[in-house]
Order: sequence, then structure tokens, then C-alpha cells
Amino acid sequence: MTNKDINKLVDDKGIFAAIAVDQRGALKRLLGEQGTDDNVALFKKLVSETLSPSGSSILLDPEYGKDGIQAKAKDAGLILAYEQTGYDKSVVGRLPRLVEGLSVKQLKEMGADGIKLLIYYDVDEPDDINDVKKELVQQVGQETVEENIPFLLEILTYDDQIGDEKGQSYAKVRPHKVIEAMKAFSDEKYNVDVLKVETPVNMNYVEGFAEDYAFSKDEAASYFKEQDNATSIPYIYLSGGLTSQQFKDTLVFAHESGAHFNGVLCGRATWQGGTVVLKEQGQEAAKEWLNSEGIHNLKTLNDIIQKTATPIR
Repeated sequence: MTNKDINKLVDDKGIFAAIAVDQRGALKRLLGEQGTDDNVALFKKLVSETLSPSGSSILLDPEYGKDGIQAKAKDAGLILAYEQTGYDKSVVGRLPRLVEGLSVKQLKEMGADGIKLLIYYDVDEPDDINDVKKELVQQVGQETVEENIPFLLEILTYDDQIGDEKGQSYAKVRPHKVIEAMKAFSDEKYNVDVLKVETPVNMNYVEGFAEDYAFSKDEAASYFKEQDNATSIPYIYLSGGLTSQQFKDTLVFAHESGAHFNGVLCGRATWQGGTVVLKEQGQEAAKEWLNSEGIHNLKTLNDIIQKTATPIR
């Protein structure tokens, strides 16, 4: 871990209780026919102004999140995404692309207290693909060193030979994919300060969480422990599209399994229901939903985090 200051991103106990609303393509899909550029920007603003007062920091993107940056609570830290949304499906390897015309320096000038880069990574893909990703991570890491700003690396794993990352076939290889990716990017040459990662197992295939399970509770617990041992860098969990309750149950299980995760950077599990309201009932109703259900989701999640997460300092 570097000496860059992450205090603006964590709460007063040193725990990440952060909100993610940097989704772009995914948010447009959630909004359906209402997923215009204006509505995407509007929803980000609504989430920022309603939820950021109850979070330690908020993750936005520089493309649709400018109103959200202005609307966030003053004492909430700001993390800005550096990558473009999605990936070019016509090119093999899910290669990352940075937002054009921006640099870490410029993101910092926009008010960022931290920089986030997302990569799709399959440890078992050929070196000619993975080396491109490693070079980009190293480049961004060096930029953050030069600007003395924390670097959060988000890793989403996959296997194009299997496909369907939500299915049982992929669930069986996910522990290997997640843990080995964490090991790879924990190397100090990448200058990563915080890893934003998936849980090592898909809890929808764990005994006690599903009828058709692939892992016993003991097996799942052992993978959480193995993940914890895979890095010396602080790591936080992403919600990965789980419902609010599923995500909370997962955090409790992780903690009981011996995972010393340092909090969460949680997106859809907190605010997803608001997209339905915006789509069907409009702006004021969506704001009302976020001020009630969204705040409830966030505060109950924060209560769980305080009992389960390990402070960074």
C-alpha cells in the first residue's frame, strides 16, 4: 500500500461506506425507454444529493456525473471513474478504455479525492490480452502516484469460454478467478491503494442461501478466508447486482468466515428500485423513494458494515 491519503474516502472509523453510481450503460438499461442522457445524469444527481450525506464517499463518472458532483454532501469524499463504460464486443479480451480527453490530473481538478479504474480480467486468458490490461493498470497507478491521489482498482472476472457469469458453471470457477486476480494486482508495481472486488463465491450457489447449491457453507467460508490471505492491500466488496438483503447477508457470512474486508462500494443494492420509480412516476417520486427506501437501504447496510468490516487504520 502506498502513502496516499484515503481519509476522505472512509468514515471516521476508517471503514469504506461508499456509494457507487458510476454506472452508465447499465443505468441506461435499467431506465429502459427513459434511459436518455438527461435522465441518466438526473438520476445520478438525485442519488448523490439524497444518499451521499449518509455515505463516506460517492463514486461518480465524469461523463454523466457532473451534476452529481455538485450535488454531493460536502463532507462526502468523491471518487471518479477513469474508464469508459463497458467494452468493445467486437474485440477479443474485453479490453479496457479510458475516458477520452481526460487524465488523473484533470479528474483531480474536477474534485476527485480518489480515482477508480475498472478492468474485466480472466487470469487464464493469454498473456497478449492480460499484458495490455496490466500495462494500463500500471500506467494509471503511476499517474495517481504523480498526483498523490488514491487509486481504487475494480476487478470484474469472467470466462468467455463459459459465459453467463451469473450461472452455476461460472460459479464453480469464480473462486479461482477472483482470488488469482487479486494476487496479480496486489503487486506493488501497480500502486493500487484499494481493491474493489467480487466476493469469491456467488452466494446464490451456497448451501443455506439456495436450494440448488454448488458449495457447502464450509467450502464457501474457506474461499473467503483464502481471498483474505491473497492480498495485503485494503479490499472492499462490490454488490454485483445483488439485492440489498442478499448483499447484507453476504457481508455477515464473509465476516463470520474470517474475511477482513474494509467496507463496501455499493451501487444497485442501494438505489436500484429508484430507477423503476423514475421510469414510471417521474423525478419527484424517484427523489421521494431515494429519501425513504434508498436511505433505509443505505443505513441498514451501514449498520451491517460497522459490525462486519475491518477499519483500514
